[in-house]
Amino acid sequence: MAMERITPILLLLSGLCFGQSSDKYQVRTVAFYNVENLFDTKNDTLIFDDDRTPEGAYRWDASRFQQKIERITGVISAIGKEVTKNAPDIVGLCELENREVIQAMVSHPNLKDKNYGIVHFDSPDERGIDVALLYKKDVFIPDTFKKHRLLLFDEEGFINYTRDQLVVSGLLDGQRLFFMVNHWPSRSGGEARSRPNRIKAAELNKRILDSIRRFEPDARIISMGDFNDDPRDVSFKKVLKTKGKVQQLDSTSLFNPMEKLYKKGVGSLAYRDKWNLFDQFYMTANLVLDTKGKYHFWKAGVYAPKYLKNPSGRYKGYPFRTYVGTTYQGGYADHFPVYMYLIRKAVPVVSERRR
Repeated sequence: MAMERITPILLLLSGLCFGQSSDKYQVRTVAFYNVENLFDTKNDTLIFDDDRTPEGAYRWDASRFQQKIERITGVISAIGKEVTKNAPDIVGLCELENREVIQAMVSHPNLKDKNYGIVHFDSPDERGIDVALLYKKDVFIPDTFKKHRLLLFDEEGFINYTRDQLVVSGLLDGQRLFFMVNHWPSRSGGEARSRPNRIKAAELNKRILDSIRRFEPDARIISMGDFNDDPRDVSFKKVLKTKGKVQQLDSTSLFNPMEKLYKKGVGSLAYRDKWNLFDQFYMTANLVLDTKGKYHFWKAGVYAPKYLKNPSGRYKGYPFRTYVGTTYQGGYADHFPVYMYLIRKAVPVVSERRR
């Protein structure tokens, strides 16, 4: 599929400046959030969404939908705010049914004044869930976007439809960056049995990276998503060959800052008393090594304030989710969001002396 193009326009950009080692820096927040099955309430006959309707097993009605939108948008608006005093500049999302639910998010009072644009394609996933990218229109100007199909086959040779991988490039405060948004195949049927599907997803990621760098050797690329794998799994360490330490990097390396968090026991979701860090970022080494005048990686984390956690019971401390099975909990999502900061040294503003 040919890439769609948007004509860049000049915008007045604003960035937060803060003191660090007597230097001032501009900071931009990149976030990713698996929002746990954000469906509308209508029955779409082309996908398996029957359970996510008012008459379905989940009794998914307008009231529950509106509460979910309010809660998810409230979370997004708060990510990174401690540092930037504002909502994230770039947000990757997954487990969304369609563009309508994304539009409901960006139109909600929690996000409306952020002026988010949307990049979204319908995926062939059987449940109808997609990935998407939100971006602040006064910060990031997209110039190309494309979806990449992940072809999987079941044991009988039939296509196993899953989510596409989304790639968006553009100018962040005038600097060209690429963002990839992923939701890799789940661990349904067991980790070992489903592992080949995630290896194929990693191989597709690698082909996309190689293709971009073939035409732009110095391309600065950030891949984010719910990878359904941890930082030390085969897909990352053997296929993508990501590295978790800055000292290990060379110009061709891929850096995964989440590996350090994972080793400390930090997770973004919990299952059967085990924490996993499926929600991750990895990036080309130039976003770590090439810091002169350009946005570069500062730090990453899991956004897990107290209100996003179960307050009590067997699952105390786990993500406070919308459903457990088909039982409505009224929470947020079954994953914590993750975030990373990009910084660059602020350019001094020189005022012209009046004559």
